[in-house]
Amino acid sequence: MHILIAQLDAALRPAADLQRAEKMSAYMQHQLCFLGIQTPARRALSTPLLRPYYRADFAEIQDLALQLWAQREREFHYCAIDLLGKARRYLPASALTFLLELAQQHAWWDSVDGLADVAGDLIRLQRQEQPQVLSQIEKALQHPSFWIRRIAMLHQCGWRAETDSERLFRFALMLAPEQEFFIRKAIGWALRDYARHAPQQVTQFLNLHGTQLSSLSRREAAKHLPDII
Repeated sequence: MHILIAQLDAALRPAADLQRAEKMSAYMQHQLCFLGIQTPARRALSTPLLRPYYRADFAEIQDLALQLWAQREREFHYCAIDLLGKARRYLPASALTFLLELAQQHAWWDSVDGLADVAGDLIRLQRQEQPQVLSQIEKALQHPSFWIRRIAMLHQCGWRAETDSERLFRFALMLAPEQEFFIRKAIGWALRDYARHAPQQVTQFLNLHGTQLSSLSRREAAKHLPDII
């Protein structure tokens, strides 16, 4: 076991709150176990321990993330996501494969969306010099796991002016026939996120293609758009 895992274990377990842990597990439909530590408190305890590894070799970061992911409680998984997020500027393009593989373990929307943020930043930073990351996210759109397809849909969230609107809208239409709730929600969230930056473009897309989307996707996408027909 890496020393960091023991350090995090020693830091987090004394802060456990069993009553809060039960509520957190219930919120996640009892899919996961928790220590019961809220995000600000967890990060206050874990960040000083994680910080020395932000620029570690990817092999070590990968090993740390896997060891954290092997822990039972979700807070350790969140620490792995925090580490990967802080290290994102120093990760190689090949790390995208690892992120997509990790997302399929103990998969639920919280970890998948956290890893989607990391994957999106990695793609945004690497897409010019390492265009294979774009090919990989294109392939992810047809992955057997709907969680990976969700990452493909969400990967441009937060890109604002750097968003490839053609890819965003094309992905939305390709996934539109799916019945899966988490895919339909992701379509709406991705469009709504871009609408904060480009409301006219999203409005035009919804007016032209909105009938191809589920009512959930349309509702989420148009939440702050007044001019939807």
